[in-house]
Amino acid sequence: MNRCLAKDTTSQINKEVTLYGWVNSYRSHGKISFIDLRDRTGVVQMVDTSGHGSVGNEDVVRVKGIVKKRPEKMFNPKIPTGEIEVQILELEIITKAKELPFPIDTDGYEIDEEIRMEYRYLDIRRERIAKNLKTRSKVITFIRNFLTDQDFIEVETPILTKTTPEGARDFIVPSRLQKGKFYALPQSPQQYKQLLMVGGLERYFQITRCFRDEDPRKDRAYGEFTQLDIEMSFVTQEDILQITEKLFIEIVNRLFPKKHITQIPFPRIPHQAAVKNYGSDKPDLRKDKHDKDELAFSWTIDFPLFKEQSKEDFFYGSGKAKFAPSHHMFTAPHSDDVKLLDTDPLKVRGLQHDLVLNGYEIGGGSVRIHNPKIQEKVFDLIGFTNEQKKQFEHMLTAFTYGVPPHGGIAPGIDRFMMAVLGEPSVREVMAFPTSSSGQTSVVDAPSKVDKKQLAELGISILNE
Repeated sequence: MNRCLAKDTTSQINKEVTLYGWVNSYRSHGKISFIDLRDRTGVVQMVDTSGHGSVGNEDVVRVKGIVKKRPEKMFNPKIPTGEIEVQILELEIITKAKELPFPIDTDGYEIDEEIRMEYRYLDIRRERIAKNLKTRSKVITFIRNFLTDQDFIEVETPILTKTTPEGARDFIVPSRLQKGKFYALPQSPQQYKQLLMVGGLERYFQITRCFRDEDPRKDRAYGEFTQLDIEMSFVTQEDILQITEKLFIEIVNRLFPKKHITQIPFPRIPHQAAVKNYGSDKPDLRKDKHDKDELAFSWTIDFPLFKEQSKEDFFYGSGKAKFAPSHHMFTAPHSDDVKLLDTDPLKVRGLQHDLVLNGYEIGGGSVRIHNPKIQEKVFDLIGFTNEQKKQFEHMLTAFTYGVPPHGGIAPGIDRFMMAVLGEPSVREVMAFPTSSSGQTSVVDAPSKVDKKQLAELGISILNE
């Protein structure tokens, strides 16, 4: 198949080409009709003067024709192919399309989100959504190349893992081979990346899926999300902040040149000052909040290592402990505050850092605990029982074989894309997100499972 893409037609004037794509629009004017054909690269106008037959919007077609220069007064400056048109010689309708459930020639914000998620494959044809996904792909490719050039190694970590109390509800997966036991989908690769540091890789990254049974918000889809996971050995918090800043500055400069960063280096605001001065630990520092091209990055640092434990922290301890980790139980205390672990834990600052963009937390990380005694102390303060400590025995054992000082950060790809593109929800930058009600796009999940499948797993459902 010698196919010509829409974007390449401008270099094929007076030549015969074959194009494939969707009918973006069809207009008939008696003996002459016009078809706008759309493929992944854009739209090109085609002219039919020989009555090759009518087509419908979104039909998939093959067209053979001659590329002709348009008269100058007929140029269309709104599209890159606006100076040419294709004179149709042959037209084949490959597949017909019935009437769409909603228009795709608008931004789509006016359409109910539930129906857009039901027909997400049609919504992806929308120029805005397709552009968002293409831009997301460019960002991920840039990240991979940047970190590889910085001597990082990309490592995939398991999706089927162990349930441990990490701060959110786990999604659990039953084991067929070991009935009555369960895997968990990872809330993050936190433990694996720390074990990779024990393994001596020193610089790791991964574009990874994370799974948390948390309520959806506009900056957080239900169930799963994508993050850039980074971990480094023999580094300080300063090292982590610097390489992260460099990455995001270069992403903006290379891929979003029309946007401008408010302040470089990114401001660093202690947690207490952020809450006092801005009423939030993720302040929006834009000078003009109506300027869609302004990007105000900042760091929030010096978080308290602990907070008072509440009912929402049911996954920690026995329910009787006074404290819960503000970030997670592997965050290292500030070296100046280690003594306060014994006297006043709520005054201990953690070496946690959150990256903020335009009022959204787009990433968080920390320097990790590498001293087993301090890790044991933190477990005790958050009320871990001996049984809960055993859930982390693999890590505590690994740490007895020589663990380097290490730390990292995990920027959220979805949140960054939402913020940098100015979208109202992370769902606008994901291919097949869950809806606000928790339904997975298109496939109607979650759904019931056949009783034979449940029986094979040794599971029965009560009160069906």
